Parts: sequence; structure tokens; C-alpha cells
Amino acid sequence: MNDYQGKFIPISPEEEMVGKAIVNAAYKVHKTLGPGLLEKVYEVCLCHVLKTNGFYVKRQLDIPIVFEDIVFDEGLRLDILVNDLVICELKAIETVNPVWEVQILSHLKLTGKHLGYLINFNVPLIKDGIRRFVS
Repeated sequence: MNDYQGKFIPISPEEEMVGKAIVNAAYKVHKTLGPGLLEKVYEVCLCHVLKTNGFYVKRQLDIPIVFEDIVFDEGLRLDILVNDLVICELKAIETVNPVWEVQILSHLKLTGKHLGYLINFNVPLIKDGIRRFVS
């Protein structure tokens, strides 16, 4: 991650811990359910696993956008925000569109968060469906 002066700032230990928990939860959900279900099913189950493990989880969170000193309430909608630190965007599709990768980077920038995951559950091996993004 870079600050506004272009200096590298590492991910915090708490962000790393949350990120590892997200990946572990995704593995557990995928191992139990497998591919081929609706995105919402994976979202509910992933959130359940994270909450069970003591994490604070917000689903379908509306994030306002500030543009030219005006706040627009109908800005972003995040699939999942964990411990107010890490963003998760979930998919259950055959092919990930590159626009979703750019979208999560934009979400990180606009929210001031530094770590995000794009997780596609519609894959035979979940390791092939998890992408980590750092801003």
C-alpha cells in the first residue's frame, strides 16, 4: 500500500489476521457446499463462519461517495466488510470479469481500506477463486 507521498506502508498485523480468517472461511464454505450455488448462499455462509470465529461482519453495506465536497449516499455497496478493515467481494460465476478486479481496487481507494479479496466460489478448487488486493 502507498500513502499520498508514494511511500510503501505495509498491511497491519490485524489486517493480515483478518485476511487469513477470510481465506480460511472461504475454504471451509467451499469444501462444505462446493461450486454451483448462488452468490447469496456463499455470502450468508461465509459471514456465519466469520462471526462464529469472533469477527465483526457487515453485509451489503452502503458506502457514500464524497465528490467535490458533496456526499452522495447512493455510492458503493460492499458485499462484506470484516472488522471494519477488510473488504470482500463475492462471485459465483464461471469467468471473472476483469472489471471486478478494478472495482475492488476502487472500493479500497474510496473507503480508505487497504486490503480486499475477490472470491469466486464457482470453481473446482477454491484456491483458484481467491484474489487478494492491496492498495
